[in-house]
Amino acid sequence: MTYSEAIAFWYGRIDYERRQPEPGDLKLDRMRALLRLLGDPHLRLRCVHVTGTKGKGSTSAILAAVLQAAGFRTGLFTSPHLSDISERVQVNGVPIAQEEIAARMTEVARAVEQLEADGDPSRSPTFFEIISALGFLHFDCRRVDLAVLEVGLGGRFDSTNVCEPLLSIITNISLDHMAILGRTVEEIAYQKAGIIKPRVPVVTTADHPEALAIIEREARKYSTTVQAIHRDFDYHRPPGRPFEASPVRVVTSARDWGELPLALFGDHQGANAAGVIDAVEELKKSGLNISDQAVRAGFASVVWPARMELISRRPVVVLDCAHNVASARALVQTLATSFPIAGQKHFVFAASNDKQIPEMLEILAPAFDYFHLTRYQSNPRSADPEVVEKLLSSLNKRGTRKYRSTEDAWSSAWAQVGPDDGIVVAGSVFLAGELRPTLLRDCRS
Repeated sequence: MTYSEAIAFWYGRIDYERRQPEPGDLKLDRMRALLRLLGDPHLRLRCVHVTGTKGKGSTSAILAAVLQAAGFRTGLFTSPHLSDISERVQVNGVPIAQEEIAARMTEVARAVEQLEADGDPSRSPTFFEIISALGFLHFDCRRVDLAVLEVGLGGRFDSTNVCEPLLSIITNISLDHMAILGRTVEEIAYQKAGIIKPRVPVVTTADHPEALAIIEREARKYSTTVQAIHRDFDYHRPPGRPFEASPVRVVTSARDWGELPLALFGDHQGANAAGVIDAVEELKKSGLNISDQAVRAGFASVVWPARMELISRRPVVVLDCAHNVASARALVQTLATSFPIAGQKHFVFAASNDKQIPEMLEILAPAFDYFHLTRYQSNPRSADPEVVEKLLSSLNKRGTRKYRSTEDAWSSAWAQVGPDDGIVVAGSVFLAGELRPTLLRDCRS
């Protein structure tokens, strides 16, 4: 199988990143059957499993950077990707190569063919199950020491939930994917808490009381412990100087870690960093050698594109993946503290139609002067800009324009800004992925 054939095979599967699944679509039997045909590579993998509504990707990236700095060959599995599918499966920060994708997909395709031999469509693996299996297989083939696995959707029925982790991490929980995971924080927390395993410790940065209560209830069922933010560990991250990521101070029940450098912007990243520190302490109890120096090096070197990513200082250009109410609020807060814009503020916006767009716009509208509305081409779930414009009009926002493509929206905003102005591009990981190469080209040329 060539690389092109591998990609064609993968993209030919049912993709729940592009269309919303029905409740009965999400189950683990098919994933376990696929991995069994591949020799159960996930059972040979030492890993940390990470879920949550907000912060799970950043937490995964920070922890992977720390583990790599500690000398471990570290796998990192994340989704969705920004610009290239290889970003989803990395070893020591290096995305899987095209020839490796072709080789691993050849094995996966053989196993899929066996699963589908009886003609039962319910046994046909999905897009995400395919990449999850490929990730497990690649980490096993590359003999990684530890892998950090980010959940794709929810937790309880996510394809990654077949793993047997050393530690489970549940980041902050808020309303998102409500048609699939539930209409309340408690229902969503129940789905996220589905990654909890018997006697596997849990670290959580979920600070919603009802969410924490669900997590602790599920942990008791499995005779395991929960380390919770603001109770068992905490952090302080004062605003730093403009355009400089400030250090974070973390205190756990075991010790005061003092001030640690952190390359990611935003107070919310301080919470994620605190969760990683507590996770490190739990992993050290398992016998892993992770020095303070490795923690500092990982925090200082972590790279997580399109998460409050400063592309340009003059004019200010910030790229973010904010796609729900909690992340919209964090975006506005971080802009005020870290990226002050003296002049006009422009926003390039596109979002998926299943998101809380009205609630997001209530937070975003007062913070920006002009909105450039568009839709991304990489996913059919992109919301209609006309609908978004009407929502902004109901909020008495008049400075809005609609564009056929993300490139047109960006080009228009870029042409209008002066050196004291600013542009924020946010609303979806799909928007960020489409525009990031263009932003880097235009802002650094």
